[in-house]
Order: sequence, then C-alpha cells, then structure tokens
Amino acid sequence: MKDKQKFIVVDEKGKEIECEPLFTFESEETNKQYVVYTDNTKDKNGNIRVFASIYEVTDKGNKLLPIKSDKEWKVIEMILESIKEETKKAEE
Repeated sequence: MKDKQKFIVVDEKGKEIECEPLFTFESEETNKQYVVYTDNTKDKNGNIRVFASIYEVTDKGNKLLPIKSDKEWKVIEMILESIKEETKKAEE
C-alpha cells in the first residue's frame, strides 16, 4: 500500500501539525484552487475534523491561505455535500 502524502501546517500558536490532504479542486466560480485536508483528530461528536484552505503554487513554494469569504465557504460546503451524497449512494 502506498504511503499517503502528508504536510505540516503551523497553527496560530506556532505548533506544527501533520495533516493529510483529502482532495484538491479548482473553482471556476472563484478562480482559486483549494485543498481539503484533515489532521485525523476527532471533534466532540467523534467525527474526523476536516479543514479547507486556498492552495497557491508560487515559484517560492506552495502556500495555504485562509478562506475568508462566505461565498468561498459555500462553494466548499456544496462540494463536501455532493461528495457525502455520492458516498451515501455508493454504499446503498
């Protein structure tokens, strides 16, 4: 089995956290690339935490940027909901 890719993010307290990308996509609506990822921790309900960031490729390396607009969050939520529905159908 092939090892999954991992990357490190630094939180607001300066702590390094190992994360695993789940998928990337480009939105025609916002004209930006996004990465959806997890640190494989669970919330209080036992669900795996999932995060999303803007993903920029530059000549100096790759950067993750925060998503600040409601419009961008709506695009991401629609994609996550679509994936959830597809997964549900595949399990039936």
